[in-house]
Parts: sequence; structure tokens; C-alpha cells
Amino acid sequence: MKTKQVIMPKNLKLLTTLGENIKLARLRRKLSAEQVAERAGIGRKTLYSIELGSPSVSMGNYLQVLFVLGLQNDIVQVGANDTLGRKLQDAGILIKKRGAKRML
Repeated sequence: MKTKQVIMPKNLKLLTTLGENIKLARLRRKLSAEQVAERAGIGRKTLYSIELGSPSVSMGNYLQVLFVLGLQNDIVQVGANDTLGRKLQDAGILIKKRGAKRML
């Protein structure tokens, strides 16, 4: 039995904003939805879902559309300015490694 993934409302808002930004980028470039979908190798319905910020669309499809729009390098910026991670690293807080499995 497949379990349904639960997306928190805050994360849905982020995906919606991402989709809106992708659509704005497409419109600024004066590209039709059909052109972008064809260049990305996806269907028009998938592009429509991406522009709505659907969580059911694979990350690879999002990346393909970003590539077509020339925005693929923006995804590299994720975590680049990770202030919390840097503070934890500087504080020396480590995640404990698991011990070896016991043989009974």
C-alpha cells in the first residue's frame, strides 16, 4: 500500500511561489507554454502543474524547466548561505554516528 505524502501548508506556499516565479520567467522571455514544455521534454500538463507549484511533479522536471529558462544555476544557491548550518558547524555540534551492529 502506497502512503500519501503530506506537505505542510508553509511548504505548499513555497512551491506555489516557485511555480509563479517560473511562470513569470517564461512570460518575460515571451515563450509559450508549448515551447517550454517541448524544450524541457515534458508535457504541457506537467508544465502547468509546475507553474502551479504542484508537489507531485518530480524535481527533475522542475530542473528541466529551469534549464530551458536559463535559471538552472539558481538551484545551486540552495544552502549556499546556510547561516544555521554554519553556526552549528562553528559551535562544534556533531551528529553522533551509529555504532556497529551487534552480532547475536
